[in-house]
Amino acid sequence: MTDKLILKSASVGPWPMNTYALICPQTRQSVLVDPGAEPETLAAMLADSTPIAILLTHAHHDHVGALEEMRGGLNVPVYMHPADSPMGISADMWLADGNTFTVGKHKLQVVHTPGHTLGMVTFRLPDHRAIVGDTIFQGGPGKTWAPQYFEVTMNTMRNIVFQWSDDTECFPGHGPSFRIGDERPAFEAFLQREHPADLHGDVTWQT
Repeated sequence: MTDKLILKSASVGPWPMNTYALICPQTRQSVLVDPGAEPETLAAMLADSTPIAILLTHAHHDHVGALEEMRGGLNVPVYMHPADSPMGISADMWLADGNTFTVGKHKLQVVHTPGHTLGMVTFRLPDHRAIVGDTIFQGGPGKTWAPQYFEVTMNTMRNIVFQWSDDTECFPGHGPSFRIGDERPAFEAFLQREHPADLHGDVTWQT
């Protein structure tokens, strides 16, 4: 049996988006990350485990569509960053940068990675894996809705995300997982080019 946290994923909803479950193989404690849709699928991901919490990377609707049903069915607390509370999602506990969250015999590190939303967080596992939500995708950062938020995203990229080791595997809110090292050359090339001052929206490293 592996001694690493078991990471399960399911692509749910009309967009679709990635929901994740983390399960401690030793104790079978589990957490659900971003319950976007399809409660039956999410419940199946947690089969044969004991859920202890629902963790939100951020509060956009596509990531929380099944939140209330899962909260009621699992009877566990919901954790999120307070900067996303204006979106109307109620949390039981607030997350902050540098927090740790224990799942059985393993600890997750909470990293505040704002930009796509002001309360976006990443959950780093102890083995070079990270659930990044919509912080970054293969090929570019998460969408931003105004230039000032794109500036926040770029600060997050420079000072946080691309400080991680090349072998860090990122599990995003949409699309496939990827390694930081595979994104680094395109990101560094992006930094060397000039861009309009009002750049935002769906930006790629090829922009």
